[in-house]
Amino acid sequence: MKIIKQEQTDLFKNSDLCIANEYNFKDKDIDLSTAEIKGRYPETGYCVNTKVKEMIYVLKGKGKISTEHQVISFKKGDAILINKNEKYFWDANCNVLMTCTPSWYPEQHLLIK
Repeated sequence: MKIIKQEQTDLFKNSDLCIANEYNFKDKDIDLSTAEIKGRYPETGYCVNTKVKEMIYVLKGKGKISTEHQVISFKKGDAILINKNEKYFWDANCNVLMTCTPSWYPEQHLLIK
């Protein structure tokens, strides 16, 4: 068993509008982080995770996630599943809890214009 205290998290900035705190368990199969999203991320285009599936739980706030084919509105208490290779962008003011499988890493997270 392992524990990571909130003050031991690693800060990760996707942008000024998307800032995450990673609970780095150094486990290749699953991870955990919280993020604050304030506006549109990415600022233009889409982002995509090429290797991981991402499960999101909305802790606070509301917003929308847009894919190439749909716009999904969400609010506090909702859960969202983003599949591997699904292009999307956020337009939100929220705090979320995220877990990925396998573990998220920056090199597989692409920005697409």
